[in-house]
Amino acid sequence: MTPLELRQQVRSGAFRQPTAGYCGPYAQANLVILPQAHAHDFLQFSQRNQRACPLLAVGEPGQWNLPRLGADLDIRSDTPGYNIYREGKLAEQTWALHEVWRDDLVVFAIGCSFSFEHMLLEAGIRLRHVEQRRNVAMFRTNVRNHPAGPFGGEMVVSMRPMKAADAIRAIQITSRYPAVHGAPVHLGDPRLIGIADIMQPDYGDAVEIMPDEIPVFWACGVTPQEAIRHARLPLVITHQPGYMLVTDILNSSLAAF
Repeated sequence: MTPLELRQQVRSGAFRQPTAGYCGPYAQANLVILPQAHAHDFLQFSQRNQRACPLLAVGEPGQWNLPRLGADLDIRSDTPGYNIYREGKLAEQTWALHEVWRDDLVVFAIGCSFSFEHMLLEAGIRLRHVEQRRNVAMFRTNVRNHPAGPFGGEMVVSMRPMKAADAIRAIQITSRYPAVHGAPVHLGDPRLIGIADIMQPDYGDAVEIMPDEIPVFWACGVTPQEAIRHARLPLVITHQPGYMLVTDILNSSLAAF
């Protein structure tokens, strides 16, 4: 299935699930959509926190079709699930944005770790959440973001359990792709980054960690949703964690070296 075919299934309502493991060679994107009045502050926040918020594209006010991301793409309907925040609180989850769309809304598309998973799988590194068709486990940490305007809060990370040799290889592979979060930010003891219970993710699904495995943590594009909670703006729209926008951008084109 091509990214366009997947987006068409999403738009029609036929696809309503996490996108991990789909359209592997193509980049997936986190979304933040907010009024133009706050766009500059969020742009600065992204630039100051590039590990968690690497930008793939930024739209013009009111622009819902970003050609940089894909052909026949409609931001308002081509993501499997959206969160709508009001005053920093999750107010609604929806499948389409036509009824809430405004001419002053600005789209930020942020790189996603699902993009590099294709390279990990090709290297023979097993990913348990993909094998089990589950959402990746995501956790709030005690790692402070660099603030900008009303945006701050703490980093969110995604976790994948791996054998030590696979973790080393994963570092080598993902470090080449800073546009989709790059190398891990932490390995091993989750308590060192403020995670009390590795079996109780804040977002996504828990996965078992075998005795010969260590948890490996990457900066996550859900981090802006924590920043949004702290900012308490009247309106911000994001993707639902794990339910990403699948783009036409080839992952291979994002390699830094």
